[in-house]
Amino acid sequence: MKSKLVTAALIGTCLALAACNTVRGAAKDVESAANCTENTIKSGRC
Repeated sequence: MKSKLVTAALIGTCLALAACNTVRGAAKDVESAANCTENTIKSGRC
């Protein structure tokens, strides 16, 4: 029983860490696109 609980906790932790990395990566992509758009509006280049 204890082994199953530890396994479930480890799997949950791994999934949570993977989700955090995915959200951070998506946020960086959106920020990069926003910066490129702003630069294009101001100077005509990305």
